Amino acid sequence: MGTTASLKVVHLSSAHFAADTRILHKECKSLAKAGHDVTLVAQHEEDTILSGVKIKALRTPKYRWKRWTAALWSLYRDVARLHADLYHFHDPELIPVGMWLSLRGKRVIYDAHEDLPNTFAYKYYIPAFARQALGWLAGRIEDLAVQRFTAVVAATPTIGKRFSKYNTNTVVVRNFPSLAELALGVNLLWNERPPLVVYVGSMAPERGFREAMAAISLLPPDLNARLAFAGPLTSRLREEIGRLAGSDRTDLLGLLGRGEVASLLGRARVGLVPLHRMPNFVNALPVKLFEYMSAGVPVVASDFPLWRQIIEDAGCGLLVDPRDSNGIARGIEYLLTHPEEAQQMGARGREAIQRSYNWKTEEQQLLALYNSPCCRPKRPDCGQSRAA
Repeated sequence: MGTTASLKVVHLSSAHFAADTRILHKECKSLAKAGHDVTLVAQHEEDTILSGVKIKALRTPKYRWKRWTAALWSLYRDVARLHADLYHFHDPELIPVGMWLSLRGKRVIYDAHEDLPNTFAYKYYIPAFARQALGWLAGRIEDLAVQRFTAVVAATPTIGKRFSKYNTNTVVVRNFPSLAELALGVNLLWNERPPLVVYVGSMAPERGFREAMAAISLLPPDLNARLAFAGPLTSRLREEIGRLAGSDRTDLLGLLGRGEVASLLGRARVGLVPLHRMPNFVNALPVKLFEYMSAGVPVVASDFPLWRQIIEDAGCGLLVDPRDSNGIARGIEYLLTHPEEAQQMGARGREAIQRSYNWKTEEQQLLALYNSPCCRPKRPDCGQSRAA
């Protein structure tokens, strides 16, 4: 690929922390390394610079309704003043901001992390009777909006297939790990590792944290197994976890930095991915699955067809019914009591990451989009969408 001029780029998220793995550590860092001038506007304590990426701290309103109303207009005015060549946003709630920028002639990329209509099944703050209808409506708004945007970046092929009908500049950039990133932590020899089971990521009922805790409580006491949760914690969630069976065997680590995650996985013997069978999850490519594999940790994961193909092809773990705490416990116990086989599974997972599931190819997809004519300032007439 020939040398191209750098772009002034603004990545924008109101729902994610600035240290988000996909946004900062993969996309923004890759763009900065390629020579682009990258600013990330997202939740953070203060303005700073991380790995060549300028962070502009966004202080999100406490109440969700404020985040979706007055705060959107304020955010639009702030980012418009940055006069970027390209705006790349990561949350469906920012579609109005993307539309306002587009109407001003700005190039806008929508990064679809999830299949939005299918997330409404577990939006518990919405009355159950309204979720299906609102999910359909949100999906239709998304479909119409992306026809206005310069391009769409989709986190999975399923999402990409949906949006390619409405915007021909749709590319799939999957959430695969960087080969080097998780090698930075302290890696204990397998026979020196404690019986540590890890769950990295957001904790919510639909993501199986209750079943994980029930499973750890069912393990024989002489295994001395402990469960470590590494992810954002609210006071309400901390209180609930304290009341559940297994709380005496559970450590709440909170949100960890990337080096801390690497060190945690370097001590672990089992990685859990017990997401429930929700429409948004069955075709998802969860970051935690591939991070466990990258770190050489065998997995106990939900038995979905796509995940079965990945895990069985790699031979890197066990598949379970995510609603069955006893089944999850049996999977954990097997890996803890068969250390040689568990270590071999972990090694095969690492080999699969090196061979097929790493960030290098996805980075090339992202950089190719940024270097394409539709994202360059000299081609304002680039076609954006396909007639619906």
